[in-house]
Amino acid sequence: MDSSDPGKHSETITAASVGRALWHLLFLLQAIMAAELVALLIERQFLDGVLVFVIMGATISPVVLSRRFSMGIPAGLQMLAAAFVFAAFFLGELHGYYVRIWWWDIALHAGSGLLLGIVGFLLVHALNEDARVELSMHPRFIALFAFTFAVACGALWEIFEFAMDQSFGMRMQKPSESDPSGLTDTMWDIIVDTIGAAAISLYGWRAMVRREPSFIDRLIGKFTTAAARTLNGTAGWLPKQMREQSFRLVPAHDTKFGRS
Repeated sequence: MDSSDPGKHSETITAASVGRALWHLLFLLQAIMAAELVALLIERQFLDGVLVFVIMGATISPVVLSRRFSMGIPAGLQMLAAAFVFAAFFLGELHGYYVRIWWWDIALHAGSGLLLGIVGFLLVHALNEDARVELSMHPRFIALFAFTFAVACGALWEIFEFAMDQSFGMRMQKPSESDPSGLTDTMWDIIVDTIGAAAISLYGWRAMVRREPSFIDRLIGKFTTAAARTLNGTAGWLPKQMREQSFRLVPAHDTKFGRS
């Protein structure tokens, strides 16, 4: 590293800090779910135990995919994905937060629309960065792809909920007094997903048209900085190797969104 370039030094420190915070967050979530898993097994609630085990795997899947396939997923986005999985499945489904807190479902579906929209942008970014793929996409098309990708994923999730309810008698689709079928809940979920996807797609399109660098990094920057400061300051008890682990962030100057 060139010590004469304070910008690169600052970027390296930030990346390492966010990377350590990612490991701290994952360790904390895994510890909570592991304790829950042990308690469920002791109580012989094996079905819920299997669900917790699957959630534990889903929580670390963004990290595994990023490292296994060298995808360069921003560490901050991995933190958001892990926190979302934990909030949606462990707290929402297993502990009934969808029923206990009226806005939980709305907040998570809006968040999923935003998160999946960002993933849509990153997919195009990955293709643009691949030397084997020649792409020159207009910002409008990239934004449209991110939007449709997020909405399609939301619709597939609703199909999954319906299949689980029909096949295993679960209550993933939330019925109400006015609509025992749960159709109203499904439609509102899709609407909120669409609003979130539209918001991030319009924001991304505006950033690309104005050639603002790395809008994804800026979007999650405040969250990751605050989380890194909090988690790194309270996780000194973690193993040294985990504390020193860092993940590569996508540099702002690497993005080729909307190139002509």
